[in-house]
Amino acid sequence: LVFLFHTTSFSPSFATERIADNTNNFEEDFGIDESSTKSVGELLMTTHNHILGFSFIFFFVGAIFYFNSIITDFWKMFLIIEPLISTVISFGSLLAIRFLDFNFIILTILSAVLMYSSFFVMVGVSIFELTLKNK
Repeated sequence: LVFLFHTTSFSPSFATERIADNTNNFEEDFGIDESSTKSVGELLMTTHNHILGFSFIFFFVGAIFYFNSIITDFWKMFLIIEPLISTVISFGSLLAIRFLDFNFIILTILSAVLMYSSFFVMVGVSIFELTLKNK
């Protein structure tokens, strides 16, 4: 989130410029030489790495969350499956921003908010059950 804020200031216009605009180049303070525009190869590599990494994270968090007793039925399955779907939508929409229309940034933001909200709820409920509920 710090890197995202540093590069986009959480602004949709800066985010779309970062993904699709060819006019600005800058050096990152993080020691990563980044241009404001990512090449197709960089976008594919970013998408590939994030989808694989997030899938493993959400699979294991979902496996732990599956055994909770606080949230059941529909909401349990929704919270387990939703982050996997949002991961594909979030990073797929980055390609849509680049090649189709800048307005896909709204889809990126919404799917990322859903993804991280689900993640925090699953982790929070799991930690609560593991540490505080039985005391």
